[in-house]
Amino acid sequence: MSLLNSQYDALMRQYDEKREIHRHEQLDREEEIDRVLPEYRALTDKISSLSVEAARIRIFDPQADLSSYTYELERISEKKKALLVSHGYPADYLEMQYDCRICRDTGFMNGERCVCFRKAATQLLYREYDISDILEKENFSHFSFDWYSDTIQIESTGRTERQFAREACDKAQQFIKKIGQPDNNLFIYGNTGVGKTFLTHCIAREVIENSHSALYFSARDFFEILADAVFERDGRDGSYERMILDVDFLTIDDLGTEVTSSFVSSQLFFVLNERIRRNRSTIISTNLSPMDLSQQYSERIFSRIISHYSIARLVGNDIRLQKKIHGGNS
Repeated sequence: MSLLNSQYDALMRQYDEKREIHRHEQLDREEEIDRVLPEYRALTDKISSLSVEAARIRIFDPQADLSSYTYELERISEKKKALLVSHGYPADYLEMQYDCRICRDTGFMNGERCVCFRKAATQLLYREYDISDILEKENFSHFSFDWYSDTIQIESTGRTERQFAREACDKAQQFIKKIGQPDNNLFIYGNTGVGKTFLTHCIAREVIENSHSALYFSARDFFEILADAVFERDGRDGSYERMILDVDFLTIDDLGTEVTSSFVSSQLFFVLNERIRRNRSTIISTNLSPMDLSQQYSERIFSRIISHYSIARLVGNDIRLQKKIHGGNS
């Protein structure tokens, strides 16, 4: 699991708040019992007195037989529980309560992150990933090869639409398994409506389920954020831009739909190059082929993608149009 420092800190603050809330609740219950059952407090004081007495004896005589103290302490503890139950309270009414009894709301168990931490991290990542609602519908369980012809061969390749789609999915699965490894990047290209964005959403769902940090941007939003940072617009402090460089998984969707300029080209190169250097995984989806990319942006960007990205192509008819004509949601 890999979270940004700010995300990890946010989760740990949640655990601190949980423990504080439950501690206050426990104090409230103790005050209630002191008020309703004064004899319970007397038993508690008796346990404290016996414990201190036994400890004093142990200090002066480490070999002393304290079995009678042990017996009496256990007897009083059972009497306390019985007293609570006889007045309609659970036997553990005064014990600290936890949302997670495995880790006792610390987030860790035996030095490992608890299952509740992993669940909380996944929920946090979904909230911060801008298209979390879409991921409920657009994921591998809803991905269908039926929208890709298994008979129509693509000129110059001799391969069918479905073969291209299966190869793209295979590369997507490899990408998911290798998040954080060197040169684990994916460039998905093809005409409008052939499932590029859908596939990136499928990948995002799996990556987030594995509790990796993720960000999604359309190309236009992506470059607008970078421009705001460079030109210090909207009072930005640069934290969001640092996240772009550090996040485990970055998606830039529909590259080529933004207004291109030397600024766009230089910023794109900087981000791609820096993320390659940091072993951060990136997906680019676009209508542009790699060769088109070199013409629209720069040879340097083309070189980085050819050298450090796996290339996947999707071909076929517009799936959205097919769904309207034939019906279906897959």
